[in-house]
Amino acid sequence: MKRTETREVKIKDLVLGHNNHVYIQSMCNIPTKQAQKVIKQILNLEKMGCEIIRVSCMDMEDAKAIETIKKNIHIPLVADIHFDYKLALACIEAGADKIRLNPGNIGSKENVKVVVQACKQHNIPIRIGINSGSLEKDIHEKYGKPTAEGMIESAKRHIEILEELDFYDTVLSFKSSDPLLCIEAYRLAAKTFDYPLHLGVTEAGTTMTSAIKSSLALGTLLLEGIGNTIRISVNGSPEKEIPIVKELLKSCKLIDNVPNLIACPTCGRTQWNMEPVVNEMEQYLQTVNKNITVAIMGCAVNGPGEAKHADIAIAGGRNEGLLIKKGQIIEKIPQDKIVERLIKEIENF
Repeated sequence: MKRTETREVKIKDLVLGHNNHVYIQSMCNIPTKQAQKVIKQILNLEKMGCEIIRVSCMDMEDAKAIETIKKNIHIPLVADIHFDYKLALACIEAGADKIRLNPGNIGSKENVKVVVQACKQHNIPIRIGINSGSLEKDIHEKYGKPTAEGMIESAKRHIEILEELDFYDTVLSFKSSDPLLCIEAYRLAAKTFDYPLHLGVTEAGTTMTSAIKSSLALGTLLLEGIGNTIRISVNGSPEKEIPIVKELLKSCKLIDNVPNLIACPTCGRTQWNMEPVVNEMEQYLQTVNKNITVAIMGCAVNGPGEAKHADIAIAGGRNEGLLIKKGQIIEKIPQDKIVERLIKEIENF
């Protein structure tokens, strides 16, 4: 599937837009000034598959910490700034690879001009983030509620400021906690602008609600070729986000180095304690970057047949499981050895 054509925007050594790769993003939930803790979190997210990371910048202490953080990570870093253009300048000087800032919210046009000049000098793009819950008062009054049209109108105001300053290294996002509004807004944005789009559902909630809302909204858009980078927001640790977005991109056939875990829902035929094995394998597979299908089936009645298309599979019996590779039954394994053996087979695959 081909992505919607956009202009290219470079973030460090990544090229966003104008290609079929959708970059995975996340955001640290630790105060940026706690640099060592932030570094540890980012390195862990890198291992999980995060390709772009965002940090908040609340004050000058946060901004100065970016220099230390940048020296110890490997992926592009985005500084999230609101209202204070001096923080934007400090983040740029500290080495941020991109800033998230709405130019209409940092004071005079002279302030914006200074920030834009610094971005040009350092080849740093700007993401304009439009959220349905924080539209300008007059736009909200005009439409009576958050609408896709209102979000596009808000974006045009910010974009116009940058384009008047001959700045086009811009990325756009149109987020809402309403997945249907997200779909409508991003579809309209893809028709209206040629800038790359950062996909996201904001304030999506818990792991379950976020996975559902994000799959509905962002999965729909991805299948239409809309979106160039993506964050799935989950309440709590950002480590929860990466497996969901990888699973979504894999299901949309946009990445192929992610394992596919198949597990039956269990029924009255299940004669072994399957759930702990599935949960343990799910955790382990989050650290694996291979195009491999692993199936864990509940019984020996349908298991061998349903798992025949998997690379490696287990079909459970009474306190044991049949190891199946490429449809061929290899041997029986005691339940307490299943995880260990599966991991060994996956590592050797």
